[in-house]
Amino acid sequence: MADRVVGSVEDRVVGVLGGGQYGRLLSEAASRLAIPLVVLDPSPASPAKQISAVSALHPSLAHVDGSYSNESDIDALAKRADILTVEIEHVNVQALFQLRDRYRTTGGHLGKGIEIFPSPESLEVVQDKLLQKKLLSTSNIPVADFIDLPTPTSESVAQAAKTLGLPLLLKARRQAYDGRGNFLLRDLTDAPRGLRTLNGPIYAERYVPDVTHEVVVVLVRNVKGEVESYGAVENVKSGKIGHLVRAPLRQGGKDVANLAQSLAEKAINSLGDGAVGVFGVEFFLRANGTLLAHEIASRPHSSAHHTIEASETSQYENHLRAILSLPLGSTELKVPSAATLNLRATPESAEEVRSVVRRALATKGATVHLYGKKETPGKADSPKGRKVGHITVVGPSDADVNDRIHQILNSAFSDDPLIPKPPKSHPLPLVSVLMGSDSDLPSVRDAARILDQFKVPFEIHIVSAHRTPTLMVQFCKEAASRGVRVIIAAAGGAAHLPGMVASESSLPIVGIPVKGPTLDGVDSLHSIVQMPRGVPVATVGINNSTNAGLLAVRILGTTIPKYAVAIEEYRVNMERVVLEKGKKLDEAGWTWKLEDKQ
Repeated sequence: MADRVVGSVEDRVVGVLGGGQYGRLLSEAASRLAIPLVVLDPSPASPAKQISAVSALHPSLAHVDGSYSNESDIDALAKRADILTVEIEHVNVQALFQLRDRYRTTGGHLGKGIEIFPSPESLEVVQDKLLQKKLLSTSNIPVADFIDLPTPTSESVAQAAKTLGLPLLLKARRQAYDGRGNFLLRDLTDAPRGLRTLNGPIYAERYVPDVTHEVVVVLVRNVKGEVESYGAVENVKSGKIGHLVRAPLRQGGKDVANLAQSLAEKAINSLGDGAVGVFGVEFFLRANGTLLAHEIASRPHSSAHHTIEASETSQYENHLRAILSLPLGSTELKVPSAATLNLRATPESAEEVRSVVRRALATKGATVHLYGKKETPGKADSPKGRKVGHITVVGPSDADVNDRIHQILNSAFSDDPLIPKPPKSHPLPLVSVLMGSDSDLPSVRDAARILDQFKVPFEIHIVSAHRTPTLMVQFCKEAASRGVRVIIAAAGGAAHLPGMVASESSLPIVGIPVKGPTLDGVDSLHSIVQMPRGVPVATVGINNSTNAGLLAVRILGTTIPKYAVAIEEYRVNMERVVLEKGKKLDEAGWTWKLEDKQ
């Protein structure tokens, strides 16, 4: 080992099998902590090798140009490193088993031995999709029904179809990723083509038609078995440019997010003590709200690219911390909302991707990561094109992030004032406006106008505390997990809606007493304002939904600066209007208003 770098957090050398995009981002994280990192990759100009300067700090070290499936190349990397890890699953696991056993016997690099994380045992399971499914199933983690096809023939496929039904999926056990290795069999006459397409060990899996969303949980596990989760996110297909990841998960509410996280931790722990580093666990969310585990990735995951900008500690830094037995960093989000647009490019779409990148550079809250992949003439990583980079977008709300993504993709809705816009609910609301009956709509319109004036994304719903109690409870359970920050609830008569919503939700509630035909709304005012201790409701004047809207904006302004600025401008403008009226009264005298009415 060369002289230790002053201030380095770690003097052990990390060897990475694979120098692609994940290796590049691992190198970035390692460079900030001065952790020496050496890469094994076939290309001298691989993304990771382009930016890692380990040889400049340690002249005795150099990257290895070779294959992570070649035993001698892996051994060459091991001679330079103390710890081996992977940024791609498709490595020579048997070589890793042999390497570990040999170094245990000989004393290893510099007499220290060598550690491999994740362990070869863990990698062996992850490499084989059928072994994954068996492990998940025996660990009581729900998966789609599957059948092994040890002898893949048209006859064995037909036999599987009797149990699983048609259509069914034929899946390759190895080298299956990014949609590769799957064949949807709709008719048994197409079985020979499916077998030719996959051409190797396969298994059959029941086709699940009611999948509504793809959910991913990325987590990190250290040698002590401690696990930190980055929480559930949603994978969203996004056309030919790539796909979108949204964080945190909004679909299904907290129950689905918590269940996905719990199942993901269970899945990784089932891999054994050698499951060290960052892992991704993919799920399918069905229409009935249940989850099916899809597959495990034993490396940093594209669904957690956003953690570089959006989390206290990125997945890449935490991967290094885990394998080096350093304290794990916090996985908490630093922002309320984040999304990642993963970029794919073909020679035909390269200029379009460049235009997207240029727009991202001009977009607030957007960070561009390009991997420096070299173009290979006549070759693409997949029919959709190779992954060339990603763009992370962060913001104070889902709506802000969504608007910024539209700006980057050049698909924002028209702002032409001549085009009328119907008063529809926003799909990513910060404020929910509830009323017990459609008769309350005139009393809440001013709140809606205020929210619209301040460009606050909001939704309006009819929810009755008495007539639809189940709907009300369901709404309250899901509101916060959907990104809602404030609830405005209007009600007349007994006016139980604001108080009942406050009892079922931890969000701030603003109640609007609605004027009724008998007691002029005083009964509603008393009902809302006289809440018991521990269940607060902020109450405005009878029918004063303007103040309800303004109070909601002020609440948002405590965490979203643009609303604080807008409220201050509104307040200053009110003062200006009053002063102007006072000046006009001084000039016109006390008959001013009387004359206006004549």
